Amino acid sequence: MTDTALDRTRIVHHEELRGGQMWSRIVRRGQALRVVDTEGKANVAALFYNSADPVERYNMADTLKAQYTARLTKGYVLYSDMGRILMSMIEDTCGWHDTITGTMSAALSQKRFGDGAYQERRNEFYRNTRDNFLIELGKHLLGKRDIVANLNLFTKVAADLDGKLGWVKGKSHPGALVDLRAEMDVLVVLSNTPHPLDPATTYAPTPVALTIWNAPPVASDDVCRSKRPENERGFELTRRYFE
Repeated sequence: MTDTALDRTRIVHHEELRGGQMWSRIVRRGQALRVVDTEGKANVAALFYNSADPVERYNMADTLKAQYTARLTKGYVLYSDMGRILMSMIEDTCGWHDTITGTMSAALSQKRFGDGAYQERRNEFYRNTRDNFLIELGKHLLGKRDIVANLNLFTKVAADLDGKLGWVKGKSHPGALVDLRAEMDVLVVLSNTPHPLDPATTYAPTPVALTIWNAPPVASDDVCRSKRPENERGFELTRRYFE
């Protein structure tokens, strides 16, 4: 079994992200972001941008077709729309992260959970992913046009025999974690909010833990670099970006 304990001297930042909360931060090149599903019930929606030039951002289609996959786990990378690698998934104890089913909107949240307005619930009001993204993106002078297809951490979605996509219960577990290593300075935007296909009718997102740590240098036999021939080219293209 993989030893996932972190050397304390490598830790740069740590915090808890409560249910419903949004978050953004620049993860520097060579650092890794660890996200831990503390209770085994989380869905963390994520967006990724080149912090130096946010017009370059995570591209779901290129990420999937370049690596012949429909989901992400250890060994896969997150490609930008310019063919460079934003982040690499260097560790994963969950095994499946959804790439294709998007986010919860205010309208869908109200239909699923009820009103949950601030006027009634104050700080416990029902937050949804899209509005959380807009609030967090606004802090970085970004907005609606910058919301692209996102990644949903700790969620598995599968197709039935008729091709209908459905949420798979119990894929994650308490303490499940994923490590995303930044291959350039990356603006990461997170929303700890329910998945749009989760059938639950009670609004109860659970907390996650976030840790930024200094990862070891990328080796020639790095699991993400060697996963696909396309990834080797992606790493080289990213390296040249910094020449």
